Amino acid sequence: MSLLILALAIAALLAIRVPVGLAFLGPSLIYMLTAGNSPGFAMRIAAEGTASFPLLAVPLFILLGTLANHAGIADRIFDFALAILGRVRGSLAYINVASSVGFAWMSGSALADSAALGKIMVPTMVKNGFKRDFAIGLTASSTLISPVMPPSIPAVIFASVATVSTGALFAASVLPALLLAAALLITVYIYVRKNSQLQKTPRSREEIKTASIRVIGPILTPVIILGGILGGIFTPTEAAAIGAVYILILGFIYGTLTVKGVLHALRETAVTTASIMLIIAAAALLGWVLSREQVPQTLADLMTSNISSPIVFLLVVNVLLVILGAFIDATAVILITVPVLLPIATEFGVDPVHFGVIMILNLMIGLLTPPVGSVLFVMSSVLKTPVEQVFKGVAPFLIPMVAVLLLLTFVPGIVTIVPNLLGF
Repeated sequence: MSLLILALAIAALLAIRVPVGLAFLGPSLIYMLTAGNSPGFAMRIAAEGTASFPLLAVPLFILLGTLANHAGIADRIFDFALAILGRVRGSLAYINVASSVGFAWMSGSALADSAALGKIMVPTMVKNGFKRDFAIGLTASSTLISPVMPPSIPAVIFASVATVSTGALFAASVLPALLLAAALLITVYIYVRKNSQLQKTPRSREEIKTASIRVIGPILTPVIILGGILGGIFTPTEAAAIGAVYILILGFIYGTLTVKGVLHALRETAVTTASIMLIIAAAALLGWVLSREQVPQTLADLMTSNISSPIVFLLVVNVLLVILGAFIDATAVILITVPVLLPIATEFGVDPVHFGVIMILNLMIGLLTPPVGSVLFVMSSVLKTPVEQVFKGVAPFLIPMVAVLLLLTFVPGIVTIVPNLLGF
């Protein structure tokens, strides 16, 4: 009964738009106090939840993406993609996806991507003959490449909770992210074929040369970050710090980053990090409550006694995570469900890295689904467009993304081949 009351209290707080961290924190703290635990004990559990070395990479990767946004890196990637793909009919749609792939190597956040590219891509595409709903839907959908492609903030959080190698998870995420991009490109190809009025946007050789030179610096960012991590030169946390310093230097060299811009980026990083850490601390308390009530054991017994196939288990998990991701922040879902579901997945013989990639992609799809889809609200704010219209544009793109999710579910080798080749 106490667990039911706790669940109803959290659901009610989420329904009235209370921030996820506070919605978890309040009821969990009340439960612990009524169970005879001291506030000091609760504070210790919350503090231990955030005291993880891999989590140090989170604020640094957030800073990296924020600095890249303020330094105009997205603009340089967009210009380069436009110069290279301009001779293709309907090129702006292909450029949309290509720009997201390029920015994903340094962002790690769908929200940063949507804020940076949304205000560039949608007006430009509409001006060049694309339907507004299609432009909005493609731009919002392509931002999901960022949290899947390394460096991925959700991957860092999952690796910390699941105690798996962050480098292995980064390596495993590359092909799924490229598959997601490929699915979107196929969708674009079908759309362009049906709309013959779309034009090419060719660029001269001089413009191509200039754009290529301008993008050399940003292109080296993923080489430094991923090359260093996968080559064993430094840890993900060190890679995030080095990447942030590198972007900072680039911004000052280009003259696009000022002291005021750096301070703004630091403030954005602090706010975002604080919200994530509050969720992590609150989730640690909720996790303690669930353990005390033996929820993980009960769920494990229920699933193992009624499910005999790992594929069926993964399909059930997919449905569960898509539903949870539509209502709760991805970070909170990872922190609450991984300790419960990962041991069951391991018992079914599912590779933890494979499970992590599937979980991340599931929850990122939740960023595009109401009522809590964060990317929908960011796009709505950036474009001054009602959330309902944003989702109307996004809805058709959910089909190729779910198709990629199912492909990764049924063919785990796509996920594990790169980390296996690299010796993880």
